[in-house]
Amino acid sequence: MSSSPPRDELKAKLNLETSRIHWHELQTYFARGQVVRVSPDLNLLEVATELAADNKARFEQLMNDGRVGEVAPDTARDWYDRNAELWAVVIAPWVLVQDRSGHVLH
Repeated sequence: MSSSPPRDELKAKLNLETSRIHWHELQTYFARGQVVRVSPDLNLLEVATELAADNKARFEQLMNDGRVGEVAPDTARDWYDRNAELWAVVIAPWVLVQDRSGHVLH
């Protein structure tokens, strides 16, 4: 018998821990390399659930596809300049963030 909570329970728990946060509040975590960017076309909660459930194969696939990964310097600068409001969820030590503003770097 598995000691880990069922996915639905995990997803419900993570949903309660998901919130909006401004980029300036995440600077310490970004400096530590602990911020993970999630593409706006993905469901942040689904990605967080996969990470929390330690689904390495799925997470690696998302990283290889460029849909999940580190925050690029240009993106970080843009988010800083406009103090972007992002959706975030913590899967310690990681902070998964998603920009749903529709703002695109040119």
